[in-house]
Formats: sequence, structure tokens, C-alpha cells
Amino acid sequence: MILSEYVIELRKKHEELADKVEQAQKTLRTKDITIVKMKKQKLRLKEEIY
Repeated sequence: MILSEYVIELRKKHEELADKVEQAQKTLRTKDITIVKMKKQKLRLKEEIY
């Protein structure tokens, strides 16, 4: 896998996580710790992209 493909894959995962976080925040049953974990994972992906 070349670097640009890797970055594209990371961006895709980042966007998917962003959608999951948004949906989780709208759902009252989602625990705050779950949202925090997803946000941290999203941040790690973003740091790896840049």
C-alpha cells in the first residue's frame, strides 16, 4: 500500500468515527465514556494523518 492510499484509508476511518460519535451523542443511552473513547481514537487517527 502506498502512502496516499494509507492516508485515504485513515481519513475514511476518521470520518466513520466522526459519524459514530455524532450518532452516539444524539442517543441518550450512550455512555459518556464510550463517546470519550471514540473521540480519542478519532484524534489518534487525525494525528497519524497529519
